[in-house]
Amino acid sequence: MEAYFDNSATTAPCIEAIRAVNEALTDCWGNPSSLHRTGNKAKELLDLSRESIAKRLSCDPSEIFFTSGGTESNNLAVMGAAYQMRRFGKRIVSTSVEHPSIDETLNKLEAEGFEVIKLRVDNFGRVNERELYAAVNSNTILITMMLVNNEVGTIMPVEAAKRAATAARSPALIHCDAVQAFGKMPTKPAAMGVDLMTISSHKIHGPKGVGALYIRKGVKIKPRTFGGSQEMKIRPGTEAMPAIAGFGAAARALPDPKRELEHITMLRDYMVSKLTEIDDVIINSPPDALPFVTNVSVLGIKSEPMLNFLSERGICVSSGSACSKGKKSHVLTQMNLDRRRLDSPLRTTFPRFTPVSEIDALVLGIREGKKTIRAIK
Repeated sequence: MEAYFDNSATTAPCIEAIRAVNEALTDCWGNPSSLHRTGNKAKELLDLSRESIAKRLSCDPSEIFFTSGGTESNNLAVMGAAYQMRRFGKRIVSTSVEHPSIDETLNKLEAEGFEVIKLRVDNFGRVNERELYAAVNSNTILITMMLVNNEVGTIMPVEAAKRAATAARSPALIHCDAVQAFGKMPTKPAAMGVDLMTISSHKIHGPKGVGALYIRKGVKIKPRTFGGSQEMKIRPGTEAMPAIAGFGAAARALPDPKRELEHITMLRDYMVSKLTEIDDVIINSPPDALPFVTNVSVLGIKSEPMLNFLSERGICVSSGSACSKGKKSHVLTQMNLDRRRLDSPLRTTFPRFTPVSEIDALVLGIREGKKTIRAIK
């Protein structure tokens, strides 16, 4: 039996996405920019996919722009907004626990002369709203904040960003990295006061290599690539239709988020109750985290030997972000956890289809791994 608990890294493609990819490769393989029948067929599939994703975000299809994934969408949003808005100021406000595709982009902008404020977090990875309000001033041109942290599941106060900008009489655009939230909780950018929102296909059981950026109607950002009229010149280049078709199909296949949240919460609570029966297991995620993501530490056992022990038994978990492989978690470091917890994190993230038997296998694996690894030491 394989028990897969690394869905923050990637998810298994659902059958609907697989079928859509195959159809795009065999029946709708034309260039959607071509004016003949074959091109029109591909264009219809492109429009359907855009509409499917827009429906999930409660926005207009014209506000959805396809990219190669979450990293490109984050780069495009942050750099495109900063360069577009720099005539109004130089301050950008973010957090100290963002995904590397945000954090490293901000470092680049800071090196170019932008003023970057990275808000600190508490022991649960939360940003203090009062500190957010204090950081935003009239020269702030961008606030970028993830909705759900990819390592511990903390839900960030994204809606407070717009209120902070309004209070400071700031022209700031609001960007939200919703890669770990999309399909798992309500993500309606207009209702949240968000101007730009990043989402990704392979985190919702769609194919890799495609994502999207929501850009609120009327908002302008500078493009990062040039050479075509596709995606309204925001992201030119022939669209990757098989991946886009799979993304649209995965979005259509998403279950009702409220019902799904209730189901996953039940599974998370069951897992946590079993894990906390094991000595020296500490839960690093906050109690009100998005239940899909749970980060734990097994004190005294470094992550790598435990990951290897579990992997040999068909149980797949991670120690943190797949984009920071081999490094100590910057998220847990910013949460100011002690050395023993920093050395031993395990991140579990549920897919839509987790049976209780797989949770039992995970708990048993951690219990046995703890005994075996300590005996070897």
